[in-house]
Amino acid sequence: MSRTPPLFGDRLAAAVDAVGSPLCVGLDPHLDRLPPALRARFAGRTGADFRGLAADAAAEFCITAIDAVHGIAAALKPQVAFFEALGAPGVAALERTVAHARDRGMLVIADAKRGDISSTAAAYARAILDPQGPLAADAVTLAPYMGLDVVQPFLPWCRDHGRGVFVLVRTTNPGSALLQRHGSPEVAQVVADGLAELGAPLVGDSGLSSVGAVVGAFAAEEAAALRARMPAAWFLVPGVGAQGGGVAEALAGARSDGQGALVNSARGILFAAGGRDDDDPATAIAGRARALADQLRSCAGAASS
Repeated sequence: MSRTPPLFGDRLAAAVDAVGSPLCVGLDPHLDRLPPALRARFAGRTGADFRGLAADAAAEFCITAIDAVHGIAAALKPQVAFFEALGAPGVAALERTVAHARDRGMLVIADAKRGDISSTAAAYARAILDPQGPLAADAVTLAPYMGLDVVQPFLPWCRDHGRGVFVLVRTTNPGSALLQRHGSPEVAQVVADGLAELGAPLVGDSGLSSVGAVVGAFAAEEAAALRARMPAAWFLVPGVGAQGGGVAEALAGARSDGQGALVNSARGILFAAGGRDDDDPATAIAGRARALADQLRSCAGAASS
């Protein structure tokens, strides 16, 4: 008997199957890297005037990117901080961006890295995941280092509304080892075990759960062991492209059937290398996204064959 709505793990699996690649495009609208015509709108402005014009430019760029990668990427990951930095106009720009993605039928992961407990976490969950709320994203990133009770208030949205969470497990920023690799078993391993337990009731027909994990591409040597601890989790894998991670490393945590790893690239797709400006941003973004999607498809197919 089918569920209404489907669980997030199944929704993401269907999206990956539909485009034939586990590509997620990060929407990180760095103001100093927007196309020249958009930068000109807020150049020299200050205060509220700057924030309003910059927010409109950021939203327009993100909408261009969404249209460019439609049919190529399985999901989008707007980085909430870039929008929040612009105040109320920025939050409105984020809502506009997510609404456009929904109109295009694309899944949205709000990269907010929330991490609080009790009623505060419940408020975060409502703000980000409620289908009738201001954002209505499909999933959100969470930071678990107050304990896994930060995840609990999000689970009803996963169960009843087809939403998902991606919890930081093994990031690859230089300082991450201080906490994540501390102890025996390591903290990352303890978090992984807890997420596997939380996610078990939310495994769908695809065999994948609504409770996922963030595992960076540079943690490829640890990915297989983390997969063994979280056999049903979707891995959200940042670090590919501008951050230097490779495709094979990004897929190291995928299941044997090639599923289960959603690979994110933001700057490597949105912006030309070397600080240059694209002559035609939409065409350039689509071309870079298609090239990475093809690499992921080829590598995933070779690994599962």
